[in-house]
Amino acid sequence: MELPPFGPLAATLAAALVAGLARGFSGFGAALIFIPLASAALGPRAAATLLLIVDNLTTLPLIPPAWRVAARREIAVMAAGALVGAPFGAALLLNLEPVLLRWGMCLLVAAMLALLASGWRYHGKPRFELSLAIGAVSGFCSGAAQMGGPPVVAYWLGGAIPATRVRANIVLFFAITGLISAVVYGIGGLLNTQLLLVAALMAPIYGAGVWAGGRLFGFASEATFRRACFVLIGLAALLGLPLWDGLRR
Repeated sequence: MELPPFGPLAATLAAALVAGLARGFSGFGAALIFIPLASAALGPRAAATLLLIVDNLTTLPLIPPAWRVAARREIAVMAAGALVGAPFGAALLLNLEPVLLRWGMCLLVAAMLALLASGWRYHGKPRFELSLAIGAVSGFCSGAAQMGGPPVVAYWLGGAIPATRVRANIVLFFAITGLISAVVYGIGGLLNTQLLLVAALMAPIYGAGVWAGGRLFGFASEATFRRACFVLIGLAALLGLPLWDGLRR
């Protein structure tokens, strides 16, 4: 069992730090930063699996406070939808050609960023059918690329819900969908000893970013930090394009 070459490994660890900052502050955004960059370095399947392992382990301390604040019944409905969508997304991750998959991931990041940056939000009351559908879409995006956050964020941020509850909802929902993805990825054979070794190196770096981001949630301007996250997400989508592979060699 060997580690990847130093250059791709270092790029992956740097991306993990920045992604952890975004995750700890807002509860989402890690995949939109990490996946395009780590996919360029290690490949899309490795990138999605690494983020799944590390994010679920290092964000465990966020779950107990989120459990106390979150709307658990609504999250259960959305998680039921994710249970349907995640296997289809994972099948795409397993079967699509890697370069084509990377193009798709970067385009998905750009679409998700446009949705978030546009300011569009769903302003109606949460409904059972809609929550189930949003959960299924999010589960599909999580299974395919661990990018299930933006549909959920757009759905929850538009209502008259305090920011602390929105963040708690996001944290708890992705703890559940992370468990679903872990089972699906395990069945699909995406977990291996080399990735577990890389995850062991990545976890403390990502965890430090999550911790720092969580501290910033209480002290920093949310609007300013989210604008910075949008810039980082856009850069990650651009730099992760297979278009630049010739320059990386």
